[in-house]
Amino acid sequence: MADIEKVHCLIIGSGPAGYTAAIYASRANLHPVLYQGLQPGGQLTITTEVENYPGYPNGIMGPQMMVDFEQQAQRMGADIRWGIATKVDLSSRPYKVQIDEEKWIAADALIIATGASAKWLGLESEQRLNGHGVSACAVCDGFFFKGQEVAIVGAGDTACEEALYLSKLCSTVHMLIRKGEMRASKVMQARVLATANIKVYWNTDTVEVLGENKVDSLKVRNNVTGVETIIPLKAFFVAIGHEPNSSMFKGVIDMDEQGYIKTIPGSSKTNIEGVFACGDVQDKTYRQAVTAAGSGCMAALDAERYLGALEHAALAAQTA
Repeated sequence: MADIEKVHCLIIGSGPAGYTAAIYASRANLHPVLYQGLQPGGQLTITTEVENYPGYPNGIMGPQMMVDFEQQAQRMGADIRWGIATKVDLSSRPYKVQIDEEKWIAADALIIATGASAKWLGLESEQRLNGHGVSACAVCDGFFFKGQEVAIVGAGDTACEEALYLSKLCSTVHMLIRKGEMRASKVMQARVLATANIKVYWNTDTVEVLGENKVDSLKVRNNVTGVETIIPLKAFFVAIGHEPNSSMFKGVIDMDEQGYIKTIPGSSKTNIEGVFACGDVQDKTYRQAVTAAGSGCMAALDAERYLGALEHAALAAQTA
């Protein structure tokens, strides 16, 4: 670690949480440096229109929204850079983060905003039509398919919650379950099965999402009988889980069994003093742009107070 750049506040990740943290940290004169990560702008860069974020009365395209966030952070004075955090050393302060397996940055405070990635089935057509009828967020995109037929794949509580949400908007929700039973809690299963316009397909695999420029149907296969069926519909929602981008912190920062970083309730503080987490890397419940932005604000304010306390302690030691 011969050549280490020293910064006051380092932010890794560039979705709504990271950019909002950069805006607040800049206004607090923390001179934040933000590394954008593998997907600058986060999951919103693979969405189409965002209609539920406050302040955009006519909606906004997800990628453009993240450009707006980035430009606002830059205008406030944030130093925004390309680069991926590849390794960390949080054993002592200042905390050290390796960028692109080459450069090391030392920071007095670290804000983790690395987000989470949706799990996908791995179909070529699923990725080709992502944002054109294929989505991993029913709450984000269900409204666009009001009154139409849609499908959702998944068998856990999240899939049930999203199927129930879609059932209030869409004419029919085709729910695909790979096995002969769900993983969801009994109460969630009961709600789904009691909802008239949710049609459950047991022992069913998704073969292909059909459509040229947008989804128009879905090919499924019963994995017991081998019979294939084409279901006409307008949207396909994947609800098989998310994976927090937290692997580099494993064994260092406290996480739950799924890998989401644990924060002290009512704050962004982790188990390591001076290290904060915000956005989807620590939120498995809401996963919305507006809640991510709110937690980014919290992280910057927590970092400001932490760094302020350090400075006061240092001044007190000098005058003692």
